Amino acid sequence: MKSTDAIAIAVASVLFCLLAGAAAQQDFVIHQDVPLVLLDVGVTDHTGNFVPGLSKESFSVFDEGKQQPIAIFDNTDVPVTLGILVDESESMTPKRSAVLAAAETLIAEGNPHDAVFVLNFNEEVKRGLPASTLFSGNISQLRSALNRGTPQGRTALYDAVTEGLDQLDAGKHERKALVVISDGGDNASRHKRAEMLARLERSDATVFGIGIYTEGDPEADPAILTRIARASGGEALFPREPNGMTAACRRIAKEIRTRYVIGYRPPEGTAGALRHIKVRVSGSGAGALTVLARSAYRYGETSDGQSIHGK
Repeated sequence: MKSTDAIAIAVASVLFCLLAGAAAQQDFVIHQDVPLVLLDVGVTDHTGNFVPGLSKESFSVFDEGKQQPIAIFDNTDVPVTLGILVDESESMTPKRSAVLAAAETLIAEGNPHDAVFVLNFNEEVKRGLPASTLFSGNISQLRSALNRGTPQGRTALYDAVTEGLDQLDAGKHERKALVVISDGGDNASRHKRAEMLARLERSDATVFGIGIYTEGDPEADPAILTRIARASGGEALFPREPNGMTAACRRIAKEIRTRYVIGYRPPEGTAGALRHIKVRVSGSGAGALTVLARSAYRYGETSDGQSIHGK
């Protein structure tokens, strides 16, 4: 899953190791022996609150309508590789202080062992951390990275997402998440939308979007944040006011820490085919529950033999 071609549903092995009693401080280890479809799954109740502590028996996974035995299950808070993408286009100027405060909340409420990076983007995508530092867990250093951008120019959203996914692949933690904070669509990228979405399908990241849009803005495109979030099993949030972004970041930080990892062996003969999946969940006394997970995957190999999935 460290390959740049690994994706949100990755080929891995049945060895899934967590040190008992220290899960919050350990990353899980996956060895590439037996093919598995791995799903990063969130669960909410009827009020929209996240539901932690469910057991393996609470979940059912269906591949093309056929139930699959669950081979791997984890419900502990493990560190993640996290990328924060901050829109620094000119239109963000009046919202910038609220954005920075929200992003700091996201960092502060994550797992203290997360590996985090920041990308600031307008017409160009720039790394917030020093050139020699790909990831950091130092809050002061990450705060400086957030403040390194200067609002100006247009918006290269597709470029930022593509570069963010690329950098996630270099992260040491198997679980990966990308949070995109933006106030508009894309009007400056070198990458096309289709190219960005194709890259997302080859990524093992769960993407979360936070959009704050000015009413009547002709360049606003909230649908793209929703699309990239849903494609990866994440969530897109749209606060009405800039100050609402802090609550949105707090929600995402909690969601990342309360998601489940579920793995099953793909049916034989499925290489290269688009497979539709559905995850169902039940919980005694919990009422109606909603699942946040990918709905399809593609299992196969690239020309260089690297394992890939998609969508």
